Amino acid sequence: MSFNDKVVIVTGGSSGIGAAIAIQFSSLGAKVAIVGRNDKKLDAVAKKCKNPLTLVADVTKENDAKRIVNDTIKHFGKLDILINNAGIANPASILDENAMAVFDLVMATNLRSCVYLTHLAAPHIIKTKGNIINISSVAALQVYSKQSFAYNSSKAAMDHFTRSVAAELASHGVRVNVVNPGPVKTDIIENLGMDKAQQEDVFAKMKSLTALDRVSDAEEIADLVTFLASDKAKGITGSSFVTDNGSMIKTD
Repeated sequence: MSFNDKVVIVTGGSSGIGAAIAIQFSSLGAKVAIVGRNDKKLDAVAKKCKNPLTLVADVTKENDAKRIVNDTIKHFGKLDILINNAGIANPASILDENAMAVFDLVMATNLRSCVYLTHLAAPHIIKTKGNIINISSVAALQVYSKQSFAYNSSKAAMDHFTRSVAAELASHGVRVNVVNPGPVKTDIIENLGMDKAQQEDVFAKMKSLTALDRVSDAEEIADLVTFLASDKAKGITGSSFVTDNGSMIKTD
């Protein structure tokens, strides 16, 4: 696959799945705009890419979202592919006093930012007949934790948002798809404040919940994303792709 002369925005690109996606697109010839809140982590990812545009931004802020799209167009002259990857997994019980605060934060990060960036980017992507890929989760399809109603809801909504926008943009030659990863080795657990021992326990539990007895590396998700963004997937739109090591079919 080649993405020579293609321009890609990757949100949540400073670590984990987003970083792997940005690095892989760059290795395949794309011009990449990498978006993240942590400038040090963003710089580390940028060093693994060829002449990227790095954008320190918070996708939940409308002015930052506008800057992400405007600066990318100004710098590269166009936009072909949008990867909505930024997300958080803050836990909360529906009975917690802060339930609604957590819900609002998770929905703003995981869903509203995706909707708004798509709204801003779509006119540019229509011009290039490009595509959009949203990074969801198997949590959109199955409940794995009693403390994740906000996260689960945000990802389920993202899946149906993807299908809705795919239906609308198909007539413009734009494809929109969603990827639903299962357990992946990223820093999302660390970002919840867990120490290394706690993180290892969480990943060990995740591994035990999969049929293949493994946890994916972020690069595996990037492999799927770049395939879906390529001409090899030119007949695919409005589709969900699960890559979860069989966690949804685990029977014992």
